Amino acid sequence: MIKYPLLIVVLMVALSCKVSLHVNDDKVKDDGAITFKFVQINDVYEIAPLGGGKYGGMARVAHVVDSIKTKEPNTFLFLAGDFLNPSLLGTIKYQGERIYGKQMVEVMNAMGFELVTFGNHEFDISMEALQDRMDESNFYWTSANCFQQLEDGPRSFHFVRGGDTIPVPETYTLHLSDKDSTQVDIGFFSVTLPSNPRDFVYYGDVFLEAGSAYTSLQMQQVDIIMGLTHVAIDEDVELAKRFPKISFIMGGHEHNNMLVESGNAKIAKADANAKTIYIHTFTFNKKTNFLKIDSELFPIDDRITEKPSVKAIVDKWESILNTQIKEVVENPNEIVYHAEIPLDGTDSASRGIQTNLGSIITQAMYWSFDEPVDAALVNGGSIRLDDMLSGNVTSLDIFRVLPFGGSVVRADVTGKLLKEVLDYGLAQRGEGAYLQRYNFTRAEDGSWLLEGHPIDEAKIYKIAFSDFLLKGYDIPFLKPDNKGVINVYHPNENEPAHDIRKAVIVYLKSLKK
Repeated sequence: MIKYPLLIVVLMVALSCKVSLHVNDDKVKDDGAITFKFVQINDVYEIAPLGGGKYGGMARVAHVVDSIKTKEPNTFLFLAGDFLNPSLLGTIKYQGERIYGKQMVEVMNAMGFELVTFGNHEFDISMEALQDRMDESNFYWTSANCFQQLEDGPRSFHFVRGGDTIPVPETYTLHLSDKDSTQVDIGFFSVTLPSNPRDFVYYGDVFLEAGSAYTSLQMQQVDIIMGLTHVAIDEDVELAKRFPKISFIMGGHEHNNMLVESGNAKIAKADANAKTIYIHTFTFNKKTNFLKIDSELFPIDDRITEKPSVKAIVDKWESILNTQIKEVVENPNEIVYHAEIPLDGTDSASRGIQTNLGSIITQAMYWSFDEPVDAALVNGGSIRLDDMLSGNVTSLDIFRVLPFGGSVVRADVTGKLLKEVLDYGLAQRGEGAYLQRYNFTRAEDGSWLLEGHPIDEAKIYKIAFSDFLLKGYDIPFLKPDNKGVINVYHPNENEPAHDIRKAVIVYLKSLKK
């Protein structure tokens, strides 16, 4: 647990509380019961609708939230981590610098979010970019186990609001009151899985820090304790078992919806990219301390109206994005493929197993040259979707999969070097250097085969690589100056290989014919 001087602790506790009172002037007898609603989303990387406009879209979410608020003023919006990255928009440059989640914060400010926590992808971007996004946010942040690593040790992250520097508190308390003056204090703790190590981040132990925050909330004598977490479901289940006064956990990280009971608590996770949202209705009886929870999984699709003010912000950023994309393809919204079986672009799969999406990308690379090649390789870390593609797939979706672009290069390499590259990629399972492959298999003894034949160390093979991979960023020895690299061919502007995304789009369109 991180230790702080007493003055900082007092300041952090004071700043952990935000009052949100809705009181009717008419004097009505307190009935001891209060109802409130929480709207939960998690793992949202795109602000606009996806799937050709069929699902998702933050302007639609905003409309739903506003509709709920007209009936229940005590309605609040939460995001359980992963929203600044990865996104296609976040990778482009605007006014001289990469956006890195700026579009998401602007949209979230307009939607009136109450509270967020860090997801592992918040730490994909630089500390400078993260600080800018936190300073731009009008909502509150909380975390019990994520701290900024400084030269003299870890300290709380902070954000600047109204000229004041505010530490990210380890707990957050929401004070509510209804029209008959029934009051309730809801205390939140938050933890994030340490799956993205960065020099500027210190991760405290998930369970140790959650326990410390839990004890703090008990000492504050809040009426209800809830979690806003970004950990694996097994860890959420364990948190609920270890700390029996937790009533509810709004979680993230998994991209599919679930509602799980553990101990005295329920754990909810919505589908990624706002395909669904959870609407939680709570009724709390202060006399009996009984909390009734009704959770509705609500689909966000093209039947839902978009809130105009939020849509205007989304449209602004989409216009910027489309201008960039049209430099590569004419129609970003063209349907280029229909995925009957979802294409797996999740981080864990792309960096750990051969996926169907990885196979499509490398096959596209293989066919992207006029002159035949023997096989194709791309680093799994190039696939930045961290989601599944199902149904209609558009050109825009392919840009989401491979937001950094780059070309496909053809290299003549020795069999000896090729085997070293394949072995290294396999050894990096779980990291970005894990290789998605085409035309490679493994024999029963673990040796590599190309088109079913053993790789001859003395032979020269023509391999399609992503240009990023051949620069030695993920595989340090795979560079043009390696003696095993005999020749490198860079495509011209007219070849699909000039941009890996165009290569994939052209390949997918060819499958439809």
